[in-house]
Amino acid sequence: MTKFPHTLQALLRNSVEQFSFRPALAFVGEEKINYRELASRVYETQQLLMSKGVAPGDRIALLAHNSPDWGVAYFAIATMGAVVVPLLPDFSSYEIDTILNHAECKLAFVSERLKGKINTLDMIILDQLQFRGVESDGDVAANGYTVQPEDLLSIIYTSGTTGKSKGVMLTHKNILRQLEMTKEIQPVQRDDIFLSILPLSHTYENTLGFLLPLLCGASVNYLEKPPTPSVLLPALALVKPTYLLTVPMIIEKIFRSSVLPQLRKTMLQRAMYGIPFLRKLMHRKAAHLLYDKFGGRLVFFGIGGAKLDAEVERFLKEGQKIPYAIGYGLTETAPLISAATAGMKHFQSAGFPLKGVTMHINEPKNGEGEIWVKGDNVMKGYFKEAAMTNEVMSGDWFRTGDLGKFDRRGHLHIKGRLKNMILGPNGENIYPEEIETVINSFGGVVESLVVERKGRLVAMVHVNREELEKQFAAKKIQWEQKWEAKKAEWEQKKEELKQHIEEKIEDLRRELIIYVNERVRSFSKLSLVEVVPVEFEKTSTQKIKRYLYN
Repeated sequence: MTKFPHTLQALLRNSVEQFSFRPALAFVGEEKINYRELASRVYETQQLLMSKGVAPGDRIALLAHNSPDWGVAYFAIATMGAVVVPLLPDFSSYEIDTILNHAECKLAFVSERLKGKINTLDMIILDQLQFRGVESDGDVAANGYTVQPEDLLSIIYTSGTTGKSKGVMLTHKNILRQLEMTKEIQPVQRDDIFLSILPLSHTYENTLGFLLPLLCGASVNYLEKPPTPSVLLPALALVKPTYLLTVPMIIEKIFRSSVLPQLRKTMLQRAMYGIPFLRKLMHRKAAHLLYDKFGGRLVFFGIGGAKLDAEVERFLKEGQKIPYAIGYGLTETAPLISAATAGMKHFQSAGFPLKGVTMHINEPKNGEGEIWVKGDNVMKGYFKEAAMTNEVMSGDWFRTGDLGKFDRRGHLHIKGRLKNMILGPNGENIYPEEIETVINSFGGVVESLVVERKGRLVAMVHVNREELEKQFAAKKIQWEQKWEAKKAEWEQKKEELKQHIEEKIEDLRRELIIYVNERVRSFSKLSLVEVVPVEFEKTSTQKIKRYLYN
């Protein structure tokens, strides 16, 4: 049996030895490069970096959309002992410039579409790389570099919900131990096919959707455009993936925009949906249809990055078809620290701690407290930020900043972020995330954010105006035909239509306060609901940037 690798060098060498001519990476619908070709491209890219004076320890930025060459550049940097600094494509030029300076990057790999975001650094255009097909057996150390497990692999600058980006330092050991832990609870087979829809520059996709399949001999497919429904659905039909990693916001949007409206289309269906055993039957039928839309071969549907909405998880659980798994982790932990795969899940829990991760609820109050963890996957610290590192490290323990509790069976339940928690008038812990879950289950609500203002709880809500406008579409067509010749009167009717929609939103706002306050504890009741016209700004994992609204 091959010894488990402890560096990216060893991972690539082992995978080439075991899976040489198996497909590794490709764009959807295009010819895949196999593992031997991947190693060859990595070797040639290393030589290009050497010609530019790159040495072990140098920081190299990687600003590009997902592609096979992203993976080539990543391995080339990491396996020669340099440090990868992945940058999210949606970072602004100012954010990128700040990070490049802070990380003291020597040069950057950049895709053609994003090169305008970098002004002051030598660039290698990723799309223009030319490969000669030099033979390589995967031993990229042949270029003269030997990487050690404790060597720094990457510095990942988080785009968090609290505003300030921090450079998380992850070593080869952090990542490889994470892969070893994850592989134990969810073995990946060489025949498995991944469809990658999340940014590779985020730890979640990077570790679990890129390195894990390559460790196991599987293949990964990338989209050439953002994963909108018009792009994603044909890709799912073509690739028929067995593995798909996503964030809650994606499956929640699919449920609320495509599944739920069909389940509650008529008055009869709405009545049936309110009866539990009939709802389950309806969920099973809808889940089978959705499974087929996902390609019909899924064995693993991973959801992480934020807490999954209870109504959406109920659909997945009762549907009994989509093999969903819940994970919890942070960039600082490379990322996974607990998980529940198909068959292990407990409703609204984040599963069990991974083997090799020690978890502790610090100073619990009624069983709830801050989650502390330690293990080989915990980061080395924040780059050039000793004070920040000391704030989150207590000896070997990493303080996650998340509040949680264990139930009697040992399942972890996440309550919310410590920084988001609101202290009630009588000392009660109020978790905005829990109230938002209730709000988001109300028909017509797309997303919400609960904040405190002068001691009152206020919900900012974005509603589905398009759905409301559809309800008046037939009336609009009727009025257009009737008043076509009388433009002045038609303009009046348009104003009436607009007023109808505003009145509907006002009704929704009033009904929502009653709906929520009937379902939350007395100290978590809302005082006000504000309807916001546009979606909230979000991070790469589709979490709302709360600091912009508090």
